[in-house]
Amino acid sequence: MKSYIFFLFVFIYSCSEKTFSDTKPVNNFYEKAWEYLDKRENINAFIEFEKAKDYFLKERDSFGIGKCLMNMAIIQEKMGDGFGSQETAINALSYFNEKNIGHQDYLSTNYNTLGITASKLKNYNNAVKFYKKALSFTTNLQDKIIYQNNLANNYTKNKNYHQAIKIFSNTLKIDNHKDVNYARTLTNLAKTKWLQNPSYNPVTDFQKALKIRLKEKDLWGLNSSYAHLADYYSNNKTDSALFYAKKMYSVAKELKSPDDQIEALQKLIFLENPQNSKRYFTVYQKLNDSLQTARNKAKNQFALIRYETEKNKADFLKAKAESAERQNHIIQQYIVIGIVISLLILSTYIFKRRQKRLQQEKLLEVKNTELKISKKVHDKVANRIYQLMSQVENTEIIDKDSLLFGLENAYETSRDISYENKDINENQSFSEQLYNMLNSYSSDAVKFIPIGNNEKLWEGVSFQNKTEIYLVLQELMTNMKKHSQANIVSIKFSKDNSRINISYTDNGIGIKKLSPKNGLQNMENRINAIKGTIIFDTETNNLLKINISFPV
Repeated sequence: MKSYIFFLFVFIYSCSEKTFSDTKPVNNFYEKAWEYLDKRENINAFIEFEKAKDYFLKERDSFGIGKCLMNMAIIQEKMGDGFGSQETAINALSYFNEKNIGHQDYLSTNYNTLGITASKLKNYNNAVKFYKKALSFTTNLQDKIIYQNNLANNYTKNKNYHQAIKIFSNTLKIDNHKDVNYARTLTNLAKTKWLQNPSYNPVTDFQKALKIRLKEKDLWGLNSSYAHLADYYSNNKTDSALFYAKKMYSVAKELKSPDDQIEALQKLIFLENPQNSKRYFTVYQKLNDSLQTARNKAKNQFALIRYETEKNKADFLKAKAESAERQNHIIQQYIVIGIVISLLILSTYIFKRRQKRLQQEKLLEVKNTELKISKKVHDKVANRIYQLMSQVENTEIIDKDSLLFGLENAYETSRDISYENKDINENQSFSEQLYNMLNSYSSDAVKFIPIGNNEKLWEGVSFQNKTEIYLVLQELMTNMKKHSQANIVSIKFSKDNSRINISYTDNGIGIKKLSPKNGLQNMENRINAIKGTIIFDTETNNLLKINISFPV
């Protein structure tokens, strides 16, 4: 058969055992796996490698895991599970350290396995990459010769004969010991030259390699030589081809290699007379069916082995978890009791703090209420009484009924404060309430001119801000009556870029100095509270101008 197949078995059963079986036991499963490999019981070896891998995993031994996966991939490849082998070998790569010299031989073997599976799956480009990686990690000359043969054979399969011949020729230069490796390279080179040029005669090199293999009793090599000679003579010397085909079949049976027996039978069916050909075909058909069944069974076994392993692992972990759960149950009970007690203590503490906070809030509320009432007394009662005093002062004939009405109104206002009624009614038109308040300061001596006060202007202004503006303007009008000696008062309202502007003007004597005692400081505080501004201008044409602006 082809030297590529020859390499596979030689590599697994000679190179691998010498290079990768550990002299120092790692765990019992790993050692037992190698015992099964020595007996060529591949399925049992695979099972033990799987168990050994789990043991290494428990021990956090990445190198051990990688070795198990590498050997499992070789077994899968040998038994025809190409895709499974490829998956396992790729998984193994993550457990090796490329910078660790002790790992590099294992890496080269693993990449070689990937190259073999990729080539068998006709993914020749990936196979080239894997073989080159294998070569980059090996320092062993014999392994290097094997990998170069594999790489060159892969080029031959892909009909890149020129590149294959170049590699085979270079390999012969570094290996001239006339041993089995030399015979393998010589045979592969002659075959490739013949495939490249059908007129080329490779028999001399084939026979030279055959003599070396006969001398060395290299059965796998003989199998390969007989296959190549049978192929060459099949087109011109049928008798010679038949002779070598029978030789190959005999060696293949001795090797117990079903693949090589099938290949030999195919040659015999083609070369023999009809009667013998029919007999060989029957054997071929039976052997081929048996081989396919065995390979399919192996593939299913690999999947089943992993399923059973994972299931047993899951059952073990489940039992362990249940045991841990029972052990933790008592601890959880104590924790719950501790949490309940802690919550009771915390709840009691929070309750007492809350009671104390509520008590403090009530005291603060009382103080705020007193402050609010004090402000309302100033803003509403005191200003109203002063308004009555001004009326009495400026009226020659006092209307008793009007005075009594005013006093009664001041009384009602003070009573409203005691009940904490609002300064303005939220449900009534603010523009109307504001106008009525402002207009109440007008008289025969004082003319009031409002501009722009309408309900649309106050849309979007909060009730609290309306109240503050109401009281500020009330304070302005009161100060006007007390101090300004004005006879014309104008208040203009406008809105610009989400701000309301109020311009107050009177023609009185003005205010030269801002004094907290006259209530103007209180106005400024209110405007600041609504994030507005108030500007006093007393220097223009002997007029008092006050500009107020605040955001809607």
